[in-house]
Amino acid sequence: MTATATPPAPSTSAPGYRPGRTLPLRVEALRQWKRRRTLVMGGILVALPFVLIAAFAIGGSGDGGRGDRITLMDTATASGANFAATCLFVSAGFLLVIPVALFCGDTVASEASWSSLRYLLAAPVPRSRLLASKLTVALAYSAAAMVLLPLVALAAGTVAYGWGPLRLPTGGSIPAGESLLRIGIAVVFVFASQLVTAGLAFWLSTRTDAPLGAVGGAVGLTIVGNVLDAVTALGDWRDFLPAHWQFAWIDALQPQLEWGGMVKGTAISLTYALVLFALAFRGFARKDIVS
Repeated sequence: MTATATPPAPSTSAPGYRPGRTLPLRVEALRQWKRRRTLVMGGILVALPFVLIAAFAIGGSGDGGRGDRITLMDTATASGANFAATCLFVSAGFLLVIPVALFCGDTVASEASWSSLRYLLAAPVPRSRLLASKLTVALAYSAAAMVLLPLVALAAGTVAYGWGPLRLPTGGSIPAGESLLRIGIAVVFVFASQLVTAGLAFWLSTRTDAPLGAVGGAVGLTIVGNVLDAVTALGDWRDFLPAHWQFAWIDALQPQLEWGGMVKGTAISLTYALVLFALAFRGFARKDIVS
């Protein structure tokens, strides 16, 4: 008896439908670029170096420190590289937290608040694909924000204070060419240290329909982390707080480059971020989308 071949199961998707081609990154990137908050945030980051230059012009450089102690702020006008490092120093603790929280926290919650999220999923865009596209673009814009500020500061500082070696508060200097590499390492670490904020904001963005709640919640929890790090009674427990390592990039501006603090800080931040990203994908996959 000849066996009868089993007919193929009918396809449940439309001809030509490819889940991996839905919501391309370039489309999502263009949508986010046209948002007013993107342009406003970029304008603030570009304006900050010029505000500091004006402040130094009005109040003086303050070079010389307080007594015998010289800080990075006291060397800000020594060269363009010093000015870029100073801008990074004054903004890393809070200002650079805001664009990360904004781009990652607003990305999904804003779609829900506009009642457009369900239409994206009905396109149909797979949920994992939607989150992956939005997270990739949000992280890309966050990284661009991290690069934009020191880049503008370096250009503006070079025009205002000249091109020269990076003068170190601890004494000595780093040649101008090598200082660019050192500042680049510092920027990469600052971005890595902000991955916790990105994870918090993105997870909250998948849990709420209020963009302000996701962004504000991420910023608020980051501030709580900074407050806890200031509690010395916690002792060695502070080593597990991402905020404890947020200024470890200063080790890149030492006569001898030190990696220890930056490696530990990156490991802590990346661990928290991966857990939060996983929670976001897991929760969103089971969420009932009604808006």
